[in-house]
Amino acid sequence: MKEFLNSEIWEFGDNAIVTVYSVLYILLSGVVIWFTYKWVSKLSRRAVKTGRLDTGRQFAIIRITKYILIVVFVTIALVSLSVKAEVFVFLAPLLIGIGLGLQQIANDIISGLILLVEPSIRVNDVVEVDNIVARVSEIGLRTSKVETRDGIAMIIPNHKLVSENLINWSSNDTATRFSIKVGVAYGSDVKLVEKLLSETAWKHSKVITNPSPIILFKDFGESSLDFELIFWSNQLFIIEQIKSEIRFMIDDAFRENSIQIPFPQRDIHVKSGNSLA
Repeated sequence: MKEFLNSEIWEFGDNAIVTVYSVLYILLSGVVIWFTYKWVSKLSRRAVKTGRLDTGRQFAIIRITKYILIVVFVTIALVSLSVKAEVFVFLAPLLIGIGLGLQQIANDIISGLILLVEPSIRVNDVVEVDNIVARVSEIGLRTSKVETRDGIAMIIPNHKLVSENLINWSSNDTATRFSIKVGVAYGSDVKLVEKLLSETAWKHSKVITNPSPIILFKDFGESSLDFELIFWSNQLFIIEQIKSEIRFMIDDAFRENSIQIPFPQRDIHVKSGNSLA
């Protein structure tokens, strides 16, 4: 049996030898590594169900485990094939040259590892990059995938998420502040306007009531009395839809109470001159 296991299947010169034992060892290692990956995935899913782990951290743990196990498997395979150190010494300058030529890719890969290790950005976070608001759906080793409010999937190099200006709306521990501006006609009952705006905000299910919505009388405009409704919400990804719904509700409330939203008006005085004979 020992002689059978040590019998050579293939030989790559003096650099590597493939034997029955090395093939079986690699296959067995692959099976063990595969079940280890599945076991970690199962434990992380169970932790999410019990509330001990959020989906963003679960994704990071699974992805990091995957990369580590791949490195372990490749190392085991090289050792099992008795690959000599001279091969790595020979390949080192070539790998360095490739690395210098692919600096941006290497930067993206390092940024991907940083994103997976650090909790600054996680899967399902709502971020704003290049003035585009999107939800992170996947963090890869080189690129990450986000989904915009329009349902469009975008592939973003990881270095943009690490080194460039980015807003992570989901990093707030509390709800985020938003506002809606509205103007009413001169002569309107401003106390009634304040009451209607406050009631509208309180009625919407996605508006946080603590802190309470705030109504500000902002200014005496050229054509209107300007108000601002300030409210808080934790529904960041659909906030534009929420604002639209609140505006519809404000318009209905104003119509029911005869509050007019004016449009700019100008008075034009035409001065007629004496006609020349």
